[in-house]
Amino acid sequence: MQQTVKLQPAEAYQPPRFTVYQHRQIDKIEQLDKLPEHLRFQMKVVANVFPFRVNNFVIEELIDWDKVPNDPVFQLTFPQRGMLDDESYDKMAALLSKEHTPEEVFNLATEIRQKLNPHPAGQMEKNVPEYEGERVDGIQHKYKETVLFFPSQGQYCHSYCTFCFRWAQFVGKATRFNNNDAELLHNYLAQHTEVTDLLMTGGDPMVMRTVKLRKYLEALKEPRFDHIRTIRIGTKSLTFWPFRYVTDPDAQELLKLLKELVDAGKHVSIMAHVNHKQELRTEVTREAIKLIRKTGAQIRTQAPLLNNINVDADMWAEMWKEQTQLGMIPYYMFIERDTGAKRYFEIPLHKTWETFREAYKQVSGVSRTVRGPSMSAGPGKVEVSGVTEIGGEKVFVLRFIQARNPDWVQRPFFAKFDENAHWLDDLKPAFGEEKFFWQDEYDAM
Repeated sequence: MQQTVKLQPAEAYQPPRFTVYQHRQIDKIEQLDKLPEHLRFQMKVVANVFPFRVNNFVIEELIDWDKVPNDPVFQLTFPQRGMLDDESYDKMAALLSKEHTPEEVFNLATEIRQKLNPHPAGQMEKNVPEYEGERVDGIQHKYKETVLFFPSQGQYCHSYCTFCFRWAQFVGKATRFNNNDAELLHNYLAQHTEVTDLLMTGGDPMVMRTVKLRKYLEALKEPRFDHIRTIRIGTKSLTFWPFRYVTDPDAQELLKLLKELVDAGKHVSIMAHVNHKQELRTEVTREAIKLIRKTGAQIRTQAPLLNNINVDADMWAEMWKEQTQLGMIPYYMFIERDTGAKRYFEIPLHKTWETFREAYKQVSGVSRTVRGPSMSAGPGKVEVSGVTEIGGEKVFVLRFIQARNPDWVQRPFFAKFDENAHWLDDLKPAFGEEKFFWQDEYDAM
């Protein structure tokens, strides 16, 4: 196993030159030369359907190449054969095995992608609001108090995750969702005083230069935005490119911006996506965590439970303990969404709950800030609270952590136990009920 070498600060954080590889450069990744040719071909096939992007830090510091292809970070970042169904894989493999044009590959990829539910949970139909009578692309307002903003400059990542539920953001303009109008964002927030939380999301807003991020966030210090109490920034940069906070040319400006927002009375939370404890092993990531915390910003961690990557309950427990020790707050265990390559990563709901429970019972109260397992479904965030037997019927116990209608929150409801259920849509009401209590209202939205 690759060991982290602890160096003195002066030499520890000499930044490497950022080098990124996408699907057309996959043959230039020297570490892949050790893999059998058929595995390399499989990766090329899948990488022509799903977005692929990996940087040199992930390759050199986070992946144990002696354990490939089973290494969790390799599975997290490099395309795998099982991500495509057999029919889709065979079609793309056949095309790539003969003379072909880029247009033919793009057209077939587009055909395959459209079958993969590119925008799940009503994101395009139910979440996009209107401003002055017009639909506002780049903003989602699903829950009353929270607005999501997709800055155009932040709609890619330092590396892409194979499971990503926002994969459609990265595969062409037809499925992309973004906005670069800071004034429109500010006007919308000023008009909606019920909103307390702004979530900057993507992609990854931390790929932006600080000057561009400031354009969106600095104005929130003004009195007209006193109702905006929390600013969240969703990012994978803490583990995929921690130099963003340590040695990047504008790292100090970024930390300064975070501190300014905190000093202005905002609760600033870095929503860090950490899928495996292996991602936390580098000294530069730990330094980045320290620097962010010094600004007064908090770091909350979240990740879905993923087959082939992080199914081990003991690993989750150790990861939550380590995150807590580093000053991070375990926040969510999600259930893999019903989009993209879910067939490769999804786990039955009852096994997901069992894994969560086995991990949760190993940690102390300070790490039990984590919630889940949670489905970010159409009507809201639905937690699988347990599996039990009531009146002789085996059932899932469910509740809304968050919902389109706030009145649904924390109301328990029950579904028939189904060992093959992977998502909310697979469940049927228990006890002879025809519908869940929220169903009619949600269908009418």
